[in-house]
Amino acid sequence: MYILSGFGDEISTELNEQIDVMKGLGVGYIELRGVWGKNVLDLTEDEIKKIKNILLKNGMKISAIGSPIGKIKITDNFSPHFEKFQYAVELAKFFGTAYVRIFSYYPPENEKIEKYRDEVMERMEKKVQYAEKEKVILCHENESAIYGENPENCLDMLKSINSPNLRAVFDPANFIVHGIKPYTRAYPLLKEWIEYFHIKDALPMEKTAHKIVCVPAGKGEGQVSEILKDFYKTTKNKDVFLSLEPHLSTAGQFGGWTGSDKFSTSVHALNKILSSFSS
Repeated sequence: MYILSGFGDEISTELNEQIDVMKGLGVGYIELRGVWGKNVLDLTEDEIKKIKNILLKNGMKISAIGSPIGKIKITDNFSPHFEKFQYAVELAKFFGTAYVRIFSYYPPENEKIEKYRDEVMERMEKKVQYAEKEKVILCHENESAIYGENPENCLDMLKSINSPNLRAVFDPANFIVHGIKPYTRAYPLLKEWIEYFHIKDALPMEKTAHKIVCVPAGKGEGQVSEILKDFYKTTKNKDVFLSLEPHLSTAGQFGGWTGSDKFSTSVHALNKILSSFSS
């Protein structure tokens, strides 16, 4: 069964507006990445308590902590980053979600991340061991310029560490940036490792800085319908989050912006896809 969630900070910096829009669209979960202009890992104890109270009053839940863990250079100091990672795990437990979104490190300037494969694996292994102890699941997102920017590297990492506490977040649009067909090339390799989806579709735009322009699900080359239809057929009895991350207005390294009207368009586009095969 697919369950809809979404990045509330694509709608507004204000939590109440995020909730109002989500509830109005029938979305009962938020992937917590940013509130009040602050990244989730920069929130204070008082702020997270306030967020939880507001969520409870509105009958909303958190699907995942949308952390930026792993979005540093592989040569950066690991200790303070690991402390932030531990806080992300603490937040997951506080908000009652099993999932923390993570990444797999940038290379130093003018170098390839593959050169640092062993260090990537070592750092990921330490985080996974901690996740196993704390009983949370780390969901690695394929992303540009990190070790896991292509499906082969994602699979290498997942198979090498081989833990039920390290799984894949599948983001179709992030593969399109590199000319990778999400359903044709990436999905067959990663299917058995997928735990969570980010719903972001795109068209390639070679002359733009980001090389893609994001569009509602089904309107781009993300092969979203094919992927979700096949995954639904083989995992009908498992609850899986589809987290809307549309990026329809702007996109950046640590987030994106859609706005309430375009977010509504994104939800309707996804529901249209789901209604075509889930009956």
